[in-house]
Amino acid sequence: MNFQQNYVQSMTQPQTFWGNAAEDIDWERAWDSVLDETNAPFYQWFAGGELNTCYNALDRHIENGRADQTALIYDSPVTASKQNFTYLELRDRVAVLAGALRNMGVVKGDRVVIYMPMIPETAMAMLACARIGAIHSVVFGGFAADQLASRIDDAKPKVILSASCGIEVTREIPYKDLLDTAIEQATFKPSHCLIFQRPQVKAQMTAGRDIDWQQACAEAPAIDCVTVASSDPLYILYTSGTTGSPKGVVRDNGGHAVAMLWSMRNVYNIQPGDVFWAASDVGWVVGHSYIVYAPLLNGSTTLLYEGKPVGTPDPGAFWRVIEEHKVNVLFTAPTAFRAIKKEDPLGNYLKKYDLSHFHTLFLAGERCDPDTLKWAEELLQVPVIDHWWQTETGWAIASNCLGIEKFPVKPGSPAKAVPGYDVRVLDDTGNNVSEGQIGNIVIKLPMAPGCLMTLWNNDQGFIDAYLKHYEGYYLTGDAGYKDSDDYLWIMSRIDDVINVAGHRLSTGAFEEVLASHPDVAECAVIGVSDKLKGELPLGLAVLKSGVNRPHAEIISELIALVRKKIGPVAAFKQAIIIERLPKTRSGKILRGTMRSIADSRAYTMPATIDDPAILDEIELSLKTIGYAGGS
Repeated sequence: MNFQQNYVQSMTQPQTFWGNAAEDIDWERAWDSVLDETNAPFYQWFAGGELNTCYNALDRHIENGRADQTALIYDSPVTASKQNFTYLELRDRVAVLAGALRNMGVVKGDRVVIYMPMIPETAMAMLACARIGAIHSVVFGGFAADQLASRIDDAKPKVILSASCGIEVTREIPYKDLLDTAIEQATFKPSHCLIFQRPQVKAQMTAGRDIDWQQACAEAPAIDCVTVASSDPLYILYTSGTTGSPKGVVRDNGGHAVAMLWSMRNVYNIQPGDVFWAASDVGWVVGHSYIVYAPLLNGSTTLLYEGKPVGTPDPGAFWRVIEEHKVNVLFTAPTAFRAIKKEDPLGNYLKKYDLSHFHTLFLAGERCDPDTLKWAEELLQVPVIDHWWQTETGWAIASNCLGIEKFPVKPGSPAKAVPGYDVRVLDDTGNNVSEGQIGNIVIKLPMAPGCLMTLWNNDQGFIDAYLKHYEGYYLTGDAGYKDSDDYLWIMSRIDDVINVAGHRLSTGAFEEVLASHPDVAECAVIGVSDKLKGELPLGLAVLKSGVNRPHAEIISELIALVRKKIGPVAAFKQAIIIERLPKTRSGKILRGTMRSIADSRAYTMPATIDDPAILDEIELSLKTIGYAGGS
């Protein structure tokens, strides 16, 4: 079937469409119904079915002849170390770690918090939990102790898995110290902590609570897979940047396994044995879906990278990894490519490497501006596919589905809704908006398999956050529009739509224009309060390395460029040049925080900010043009 036939069947015959997809998963017990709608909006996919996700990710491939194929590649430029694990080696390590968890009293349904760096043992920890039916909750290693404590109190883990340290480019982060502080702050106390001692830092152990990882595994038996229900939770993942009570997205086993496997073959066009690299962190949803689960469910080789796109050691870091490990597909965030472009705008580092095995680049995690996409296309000479999804969905909502049929790329758009997703664009009253008009992007219920079931211990919070705004629809929180070809254009978060004298303008439209300037490496646009027009756009631009022109000259060109491409309605009259943009560690620009600073409003320091000192620099720059309390 072509794309349109696939999509229509997923809309009109979802039971047939997803039932066929589920045949590629090994089930202990077949489902009673593909979709159970009896308790809407809490839908269940493959109700009555039983399986084990770890078995599908590891054991079955060994039984089907892939025992000696590489399953996991670990590449760590920050420690100058590399390791490869075959499917058999990975399964055996996971089975023994599952035995260590069992020895600590962990059984099906228990929660296990994983607070670890980007090392193979982190992926093993997730799979070991899945193997025995425990529910893992990976907390990104960059979170501070108070954020970890809030997640401990919400998930109530029997055991916490951690390591002595994480390693950044120039420093070591003492994870164990942060963990100890978090447990002190948390009301709930875990029974045990299993600690992986890295050679760079030796952690102090708490007698009676802490257990040495290596010793525990040496004494543990290998454990077989435990059968769970399709609807049983596989994991809890707390949404990044959460303040107050954390929102724990709950993912099921059955729907998740089916969606992950289907997406690898149909969205990414990855076959068993291919090498897939998601250059993200296991602590984020991309790491869950496309470092650990999807590639292994597909019988592919996955790559876990402990490094950066630049600085480990240079802007050629990604090209070295692709050449050395014969990577077929790379999935990363646009911010990674903007960082490479900033340091090596002519792509000179690429000339040192052979990328003949590499055939596709996928970008997601934030809106990809057309200039970055075109730069990557020209540099790599392969398809560059922007696609759109969220922590809550777990996989692509909109994408060019290369395993089905490739569409023409429209820079700035993630193409069309993926089969399984009925995406609409509505106004504030719930009516469909016309083509090209910006509105609120929603997904008609039920959503595709693999999307969040609910929030952990908070069904009402799930309804309030996502479902109550439009009856029968999931609110994505993103704003955008559809064009005449049914392509989606995700322009900004709903909160980032700027209302200039009654005209709704997206930050994405402004940023697209600013990014097209030859001197701009990356940029952000925020709406700042204005007594006359309500809001006005303000641009913040980071220049490419080696640009030494006067800032005032560049700012004048940016203002003229916006006036030319968007028009006077944009009322774009101010911009500043800054050294760097404030971002979360997953690469999202903190536009809301900058908006609060510009308007002199109180804000909470984002838990996932990459470097808090950047906000002070932003405030000083804003004061020079009369914002943030300046004159």
